[in-house]
Amino acid sequence: MSGGIQDVRAEDITALSTQSGVRIKTAVGRGAYVKDIFVRRMTLKTMKYAFWMTGSYGSHPDTGYDPKALPEIKGISYKDIVAENVTYSARLEGIENDPFTGICISNVNISLTQKPKELQWNCTDIQGVSSKVTPQPCAALLEKSIECPFPEDRLPIEDVKLQTCSATS
Repeated sequence: MSGGIQDVRAEDITALSTQSGVRIKTAVGRGAYVKDIFVRRMTLKTMKYAFWMTGSYGSHPDTGYDPKALPEIKGISYKDIVAENVTYSARLEGIENDPFTGICISNVNISLTQKPKELQWNCTDIQGVSSKVTPQPCAALLEKSIECPFPEDRLPIEDVKLQTCSATS
């Protein structure tokens, strides 16, 4: 089993000439979780995918892994994102019989390359909602008049004070 990731907050990000703006990857046999991920205010330029989530990322590195260990992917929130020169808006692929749930995408405007792919939102085994997203997302991201959440409380790490050290010989 792999470790879990939760309560991640990312904001005010610019990404240029990358494969994807946001990527979450896991696979059957990894177990654990990725949950409560919050991303806002991103500017993305020149990339293949604005959003990429996959539940079939490569083979497991441990030959003795448990093939029944399914990861839990839930509570993923993206909002206030502008992307330019994108080939695919999103590739969102959960795991059969173990869908990624609680995906929320709001206030997103994706401008496409001059030669975009015909299918802009490739979604399988996911569940979520969307609001004010262009191009129009897949049917698995139900259109609702919502704004995706982003917690406003402070995390303990935000209060860490770095101290300067010096050494003399």
